[in-house]
Amino acid sequence: MESQNKIQVTPMESAKKASNSLVKMVVFLVLYIGISAGIQYVMTLFNLLSYFKYVNAVLVLAFGWYIVLYFADFVYWTMRSKYDHPTAVAFKNMMRIIGIVAIIAAVVGAAVGGIGGLTIGGFLGIVVGFAVQQVTGQAVAGIFILAAKPFKVGDHVNILGEDGIVEDIGAMFTKIRKQDNSIVLIPSSSIIGNKIYLLIQKLTGQ
Repeated sequence: MESQNKIQVTPMESAKKASNSLVKMVVFLVLYIGISAGIQYVMTLFNLLSYFKYVNAVLVLAFGWYIVLYFADFVYWTMRSKYDHPTAVAFKNMMRIIGIVAIIAAVVGAAVGGIGGLTIGGFLGIVVGFAVQQVTGQAVAGIFILAAKPFKVGDHVNILGEDGIVEDIGAMFTKIRKQDNSIVLIPSSSIIGNKIYLLIQKLTGQ
């Protein structure tokens, strides 16, 4: 699947796949609302409404996962109409991270219920957010690099004192092969805000 996504796609293909992902996301959202309402009605009839919050937490977890996945796919194919695969997949991964944090907070909130649920869910969301802050910062920096394109694969560069040929530019790291054939992975967040030297001559032996 990933190898197929690396090939160039036309705007029409991107729009079609984005529409398909959006439709699937809406379908799962409607299913969640319908099933949740149905279960709540049945549990009300049998005087079991106090247990609904636990059932709802399971529904949020199950349907929320697919909603996040299809929303991330929608973002990916929308971005592919303007950007290449690495940039689009960086945005896709960002949406997945944000979505997972939101699901965790929603599940806890649904399980506890009431003001306490909102408080705990919000607190947990903040905690998880801090836990993935470094990863998120890396991904955001990578998105800026992929979008701005200060250098490209094959360029001879000097970044943070590392001199070599750019072999790959990802959301998290830029891969550079040095003259001694060693590989350096430079974090995207370290590249942003630092000098980048684009050298005219390529390394010998490349």
